[in-house]
Amino acid sequence: MPSVAFTRNLQRHVACPPCVVAGGTVRESLESAFARYPKLRGYVLDEHGALRFHMAVYVNGVPIADRQGLSDPVPPTGEIFVMQALSGG
Repeated sequence: MPSVAFTRNLQRHVACPPCVVAGGTVRESLESAFARYPKLRGYVLDEHGALRFHMAVYVNGVPIADRQGLSDPVPPTGEIFVMQALSGG
């Protein structure tokens, strides 16, 4: 089963230690994590269920392509990493 990890910055706001989840896509995997940590949903997804602009998700070290539907596949032993994207000048 895939694992999901969240940056320490997110963990400052919501208790969300790394977890093993069920899911074959990013959405399914994140929904499984949100079932454990419901408050995390609002930090990661917008009101339409898409990834928030300031968030980044990686599967096995590769950024996901589908930020709206979160349909990128996740292998059974995949590692998902959720972080806040950096911006500035």
